[in-house]
Amino acid sequence: MRYDFGSDNTAGMAPTALEGVIAANAGFARAYGADDVTARAADQIRARLDADAEVRFVFSGTAANAIALSMLAFPFEAVLAHHAAHVCTDETGAPGFFGQGMGLIGLPGLSGRIDETALLAALEEPEVGHRQPAAALSLTQSTEYGTVYSEEELRHLIEPVKARGYGVHLDGARLANAAAAGFDLTQIARLGVDVLVFGGAKAGANCAEAIVLFDKSLARRLDNRLKQAGQTASKARFLAAPFLGLLESGDWEGGAAHANLMAMRLAEGIATRSPFVLAHPVEANAVFVRMPETAHARLNALGWACYRFDDGSVRFVCSWATREEAVDELLEAIAGLN
Repeated sequence: MRYDFGSDNTAGMAPTALEGVIAANAGFARAYGADDVTARAADQIRARLDADAEVRFVFSGTAANAIALSMLAFPFEAVLAHHAAHVCTDETGAPGFFGQGMGLIGLPGLSGRIDETALLAALEEPEVGHRQPAAALSLTQSTEYGTVYSEEELRHLIEPVKARGYGVHLDGARLANAAAAGFDLTQIARLGVDVLVFGGAKAGANCAEAIVLFDKSLARRLDNRLKQAGQTASKARFLAAPFLGLLESGDWEGGAAHANLMAMRLAEGIATRSPFVLAHPVEANAVFVRMPETAHARLNALGWACYRFDDGSVRFVCSWATREEAVDELLEAIAGLN
């Protein structure tokens, strides 16, 4: 089975990320994040965001999201999110686990973007003692369906939430792809996001992600919270080092731009050379295709890993490691299906 398009998680580490780890392995360094590598990586992230923020590196996106959300809502409250968001569908209740019972409220919206009308309706729901009231909003950029919110779209969602004094979390597992598609990272803090997960794994790192706190009042006891959650690495430099390699080299953005370009190449080929149609706009590194189960099974049987997503479409994901030749081979295989 070929995993070229199974997920951007199936690719290995980008060379500069691996070089970052090798460089961090030389000599001795202070433990628990007090080292120079961690400090430099955090500075690189702050520079990208043009914001003063607390930055911590953790082992997984699930932990990063769940811990971030647990800082924005009490156990008797809930977080609003798109119903297909990773926190709602793929984290096995981790937000509620880390949030000691905090709930999630799924909202509709086309192609992974939260519908503004649905959000406003949810915010107008009366607060009663028999259900968890909303206390925060979770957004995903780029979305689970490979679309990218514009700054204006995010503003329309964030402003009514902040007007009520609620918190805002941004899941940026594929933030590099959004940036490569033209999204201005410096607007994240200015839009009112309180906590950002700055993605590393899908951008070419190992399993590392970064929690970025723009609201520094939330940073009190953050290190204690991370330690209790098993997310404080003694040799923290090895979580930060892949970020440092990617960010100092520019490969965090460059690899994402390549992935986006490969996705566009794949999408154009499917639209012009196959009997199938695209299910969602292709704006980042994911391509969703309306494909019958029989055709999908045949493609898998030919050795191409691709997965049926929540809406029934088949998802293909490109990464920093995707080759043009692989895209063209996949297109030939798809063109032969019916």
